[in-house]
Amino acid sequence: MTDADLDQSYSAVCEAMSQVGEAQAPLFLSMLCLSLMSRFEHAQQVLPLIANARDRCDQEAARGR
Repeated sequence: MTDADLDQSYSAVCEAMSQVGEAQAPLFLSMLCLSLMSRFEHAQQVLPLIANARDRCDQEAARGR
């Protein structure tokens, strides 16, 4: 995926989240994640991505953001 593709996709996610609203955003993200995860053949391909996202969130929280 190119940088332009990533930007377009991220923008679409942001737009969709604003359309569903703050209250439904967690549900939307859960549904999106399940849909994207289902495209992988094995959990071992997904688990490192989950760990990376968790670690990045932990790092941001530690920085006080």
